[in-house]
Amino acid sequence: MQQLDSYARGPAGTIVRKTIGAVFLETASRSSERLAVVDREQDVRLTWAEYSRLATRTAAGLRSLGLRPGDRVGVWATNCVEWVLLQFGCALAGMVLVNINPAYRSHELSFILKRSRIKVLFLRDRDRRANYGSILEESSAGQTLALKHVIYLGSPEWDNFLTAPDVRSGPDTHPPSAEPEDAANIQYTSGTTGTPKGVVLSHLNLVNNARFIGEYMRLSEKDRICIPVPLFHCFGSVIGTMTAMVTGAAVILPGPTFNATATLEAIAEERATAIYGVPAMFIAELQECEKVSFDLQSLRTGVMAGAPCPVEVMKRVVSVMHCPEIMVGYGQTEATPIITMSRVDDDVQVRCTTIGCPLPETEVRIADPATGKTLPVGEQGELLARGYMVMKEYDGEPEATRRTVDCDGWLHTGDLAVMRPDGYFQITGRAKDMIIRGGENIYPREVEEFLYSHPSISDVHVVGIPDERLGEAVLAWIRLKPGESTDEAEIRAFCQDRLAYFKTPQYIRFVDEFPMTLSGKVQKFKIREIEIEQRDLGALSRRSTA
Repeated sequence: MQQLDSYARGPAGTIVRKTIGAVFLETASRSSERLAVVDREQDVRLTWAEYSRLATRTAAGLRSLGLRPGDRVGVWATNCVEWVLLQFGCALAGMVLVNINPAYRSHELSFILKRSRIKVLFLRDRDRRANYGSILEESSAGQTLALKHVIYLGSPEWDNFLTAPDVRSGPDTHPPSAEPEDAANIQYTSGTTGTPKGVVLSHLNLVNNARFIGEYMRLSEKDRICIPVPLFHCFGSVIGTMTAMVTGAAVILPGPTFNATATLEAIAEERATAIYGVPAMFIAELQECEKVSFDLQSLRTGVMAGAPCPVEVMKRVVSVMHCPEIMVGYGQTEATPIITMSRVDDDVQVRCTTIGCPLPETEVRIADPATGKTLPVGEQGELLARGYMVMKEYDGEPEATRRTVDCDGWLHTGDLAVMRPDGYFQITGRAKDMIIRGGENIYPREVEEFLYSHPSISDVHVVGIPDERLGEAVLAWIRLKPGESTDEAEIRAFCQDRLAYFKTPQYIRFVDEFPMTLSGKVQKFKIREIEIEQRDLGALSRRSTA
């Protein structure tokens, strides 16, 4: 009997060659009086007609600053109505939205400001987490930047921006429409070389990935999607707002950052039909449901993604949160992001134990990491994907792009997987040296290079270890320079104002030596094994995930 190859192609689908702006205006025209956006923190409710009007004014405001199609616009903020207005205002103006993680501190922001070449930055002055104005000042000091304008959201400056005349709106000066293949969005993802990489996504990438996600979820203008995941991340700004945009569904923003109670209240009071989240968010919501009763009967579907999904959590979301059609999605930013997804009519066991099958017009194969050859069904290898959804490039990094997307167009995800005989896939591990903490991708090299700048540290190695709530936690083994002394609190304080909180090591161990190979290479897997054994995490490390 012939052995089948680990190759699958999603169903045939139509690739729409339209810009985000064109599709946005079509949806707004079709659903003008229907609810489009609710920001519960800011007490804002917009119909599609109002949404379209404000996004169009945002586009005009960008042009009034002298920006042209193709220029980069940075948004460094937590979830808010201004974020989505800028997202679609940029698309209407043909400009490139640059998502900036609000958890970034001076070390990361300094790099992004220089690398992204943004000409205008939108941000809040401060919130309970940080003084963003102060961080910006520190990050931009002494740098030669393309940045020309800084506009604080919610300030009189923002109000003036929204009412500014469009100085380029004359018949001969209005900017031409963007093309579907043009860049629309740059999202930064941690890089294996220690610095974030700007993933450049086109209008075509984003519109079509959102369309196919919406089809698999059976979303329509009757749906209301509760989005507690961050908008700076592809989960929020593609699976969330972009999918709502192509289907006409409403977006419900429970708050600026995740809060389990606020999310559950938003579902109950806004009658949400879909809920998104990483496993850690669902775990927190389930814990809250044990204390307080919430009316979640309106829920129908949702997406759990961003990290391995524990089977028992998935089953409890189906039963406790009344979400019978909850789905698992798998992908990465370089794939816009979704590659595979379960279907609403898959039985719960399939949805709990696999990452589904390829979306329409998407190819997936499992390859031998050493030879690149497609492996037989059932054998573990690296998951590769090809199709319309593969990123344009890493911004300004052609070599890194070629290492990730090969000459045949296959995106090398770095994830280890197995294809089942039925065409569904299971993630079994990671080929890349990456930690996934609560949906955030963290490359140890980036954290290590930062910690090397501490004056007392001689050598450091960072790994991920299992965590009940977040999936993985960051752990650092540190060797100090001779004669130096420090402690965990001081190391964390060193990280606090310079490094995003989710990259700061949760666990620190000071050591005199590291496990090594005969050739002198540090064996990180042994560090992980030692920690799992000493912290009694064996059962957690073997827990089944989708």
